Amino acid sequence: MPVSASYQPDPMFLKLGSEFADPVAPARFPEHILRWRNQSRAEQVGLGELSAGEWEAHFGRFEPLPQNMNQPLAMRYHGHQFRSYNPEIGDGRGFLYAQLRDDAGRLLDFGTKGSGQTPYSRFGDGRLTLKGGVREVLAAEMLDALGVNTSKAFSLFETGERLVRGDEPSPTRSSVLVRLSHSHIRFGTFQRLAYFERPDLIHQLIEHVCAAYYPRHLNLAAEARAAAMFGEVVEANARLAASWMGAGFVHGVLNTDNLNVTGESFDYGPWRFLPTSDPALTAAYFDETGLYAFGRQPEAVSWALAQLGGALTLVCPPTALETELTRFATAYQQGLRDHLFGRLNLIEGDFSADMTFLSDAFAWLTESQAPWDQFFHDWYCGAASAGRAADSPQAALYASAAFAPVRAGLEARTPSGMDEFLSHSYYQQPAPVSMVIDEVERVWAAIAEGDDWTAFEAKLRDIATLKAAISGCHASVADG
Repeated sequence: MPVSASYQPDPMFLKLGSEFADPVAPARFPEHILRWRNQSRAEQVGLGELSAGEWEAHFGRFEPLPQNMNQPLAMRYHGHQFRSYNPEIGDGRGFLYAQLRDDAGRLLDFGTKGSGQTPYSRFGDGRLTLKGGVREVLAAEMLDALGVNTSKAFSLFETGERLVRGDEPSPTRSSVLVRLSHSHIRFGTFQRLAYFERPDLIHQLIEHVCAAYYPRHLNLAAEARAAAMFGEVVEANARLAASWMGAGFVHGVLNTDNLNVTGESFDYGPWRFLPTSDPALTAAYFDETGLYAFGRQPEAVSWALAQLGGALTLVCPPTALETELTRFATAYQQGLRDHLFGRLNLIEGDFSADMTFLSDAFAWLTESQAPWDQFFHDWYCGAASAGRAADSPQAALYASAAFAPVRAGLEARTPSGMDEFLSHSYYQQPAPVSMVIDEVERVWAAIAEGDDWTAFEAKLRDIATLKAAISGCHASVADG
């Protein structure tokens, strides 16, 4: 293949050795119909020049990329699943098969979903439904547009098999997804090593994580390095939880095998975006107790971090780890303010006053049941959008006495000189781009019933417009 000069292979995971993964063979599929190629991300990692045939070879048949991993690896891990420890899991329908650097120098993984059976598939077929692949592309693109630290859906092929599933009409179409992620090392990766009482391997994994993601701690003594790495993971995941809350996103399955060391959101199964504020909204039909409901996500992530800390007690004093865990609350609050003020494009001020304003906004959104995305669309740039808000479908809600504290908070935090940025075509439309479940189902219905991909493609274009509108205005504020 014609390797771009910007292609930077760096298969660091191989240095960990055979204790961390098992070599596997990818499934052979009867068809490879390309449904999504993330060209912008491909260019960032030096693969934008791949021909259609080369793309299929590397992301459909999983032929090795040049100077990279020679064989896919199913990663080993355990995890708490709905707070019950499960030592029988690992990569059951995916694998890691390449690592490389992007144009900013970050180490990234190519991981799969639906690429066949592994030693951890148990009774599963190792496949992914096409609907599941479509949903992951939509979730990742929408979250990225909203500023959430997320894995990127890199490639999606329809694979020509017919799958039987209990939670959707069957037989259903099949797919294989490639995810570009900033680490697939999960909390459960450490938990597995603790389960087998291998402090030597925990030290080895900590050294690898610091070398790959937190190099400033690499030269610390072993115990100090473990504590410092844990503190980084705590803060990164606190910020992640905060960004989900700001995006109105419900991940659905916050098990310790679905959270990683870089605080990057990944593995989108039964996710939801809020239509209106509802702390009790769950995404997974099997979450019968609401453990991972929207409003419980920060606590769920904090609990999972505590389990990671428990695994690290084999190599670090508990008191040092407990001190690092206390960083969660502050990092979460700061992350929540950063994300929501970014989404509304407001100016930060006194921290306590800003948090009171956000509390008022959350309370009003819940009590009024105003459509979530419409509120953020109407009040982007704060009081500079008062005229737009007056023409909103929910203008009557903004005229109520209950909204007065929120309006005052918006006015007090409005940046100057925003009119030119609000002239972007996105802010001239009355309704925002959103991704509530009814829209997702409409996109899928067109594909399932008539193999019509126009709604899927249109939604992705709309998300790109949203991202451009938000990032353009943010850049201007930073420049100013």
